Amino acid sequence: MNNYPLKFTPILKERLWGGTKLKDVLNKSIESDITGESWELSGVDGDISMVENGDMRGTSLQELIQSNGEALLGKSVVERFGLDFPILIKFIDAKQDLSIQLHPNDELAKKRHNSFGKTEMWYVMDADPGAKLIVGFNRDVEKEEYVKSLEEGTLESLMNYEEVSEGDTFFINTGKIHAIGAGVLLAEIQQTSDVTYRVFDFNRRDKNGNLRELHTELALDAMDYAKKDDFKVNYSNEQNRVNEMVDCPYFKTNFLKLTNSLEQDVTNRDSFTIYMCVGGDAQITNESGSAHIKKGETVLVPATSNKINIATEGVKLLEVTI
Repeated sequence: MNNYPLKFTPILKERLWGGTKLKDVLNKSIESDITGESWELSGVDGDISMVENGDMRGTSLQELIQSNGEALLGKSVVERFGLDFPILIKFIDAKQDLSIQLHPNDELAKKRHNSFGKTEMWYVMDADPGAKLIVGFNRDVEKEEYVKSLEEGTLESLMNYEEVSEGDTFFINTGKIHAIGAGVLLAEIQQTSDVTYRVFDFNRRDKNGNLRELHTELALDAMDYAKKDDFKVNYSNEQNRVNEMVDCPYFKTNFLKLTNSLEQDVTNRDSFTIYMCVGGDAQITNESGSAHIKKGETVLVPATSNKINIATEGVKLLEVTI
């Protein structure tokens, strides 16, 4: 395996609530007016990412892991997650509100779906004036009160709304009810899981006139009904240094705002490194090669790297490791 920085072909997903910002803002090659998601790096069955640059162009992420998992992922990552890629990287464009939803924890997801749970984080890249996210309840709620609100169509009155702008960052732990609001373009980092419990979808119908499936009963035992102000991530955005954003058991994310080159010694990291470009552009180089990255693109640097050089005159990056 040639351990150069890898770029992957985005997997584009049409969604009922999607729009055109993935094309208009991030220059994705889409034709649909309802493209909601660009899966940048995925090990989800049926949606495995394919390398698009260098000698390994056309090779799937799973093939790389099967042939040389420790070199790509890191020894400690393989010991913990086996040959499954542990996180899913996306850009999401919400032209309309997403459904109000939540995700189960690892234990419940394993029991019910033989899957990981879904802890995730959001970094807002673009937001229309007044755009909001739903994150948690606006007060402590009893299960019976929640069920009654569903029956009466008043769930929205219990929700906590957060108006957002570029750079706002949120950590969404399992069990927390949430929704991305209309007008928001964001980067999402999450556990590898596609398990979502949809509890309210604003009574929308799909193109065939059908209401989308709700997961009312499944959600009851997976939900955290307490009001918690633990979701907004406060982080430094000092230039030309690594600023820690989120450090949880499933991923660690840093923010880099660079006006000149930065070299990092990652000899002891024992993890792959992912860079999501959320502004500007840069050249990412290790001992085996380099890749150019611009806003809306993602690069994976294998774990065998000892040094990573980021050459730029101006870039904003999310740096993700395990």
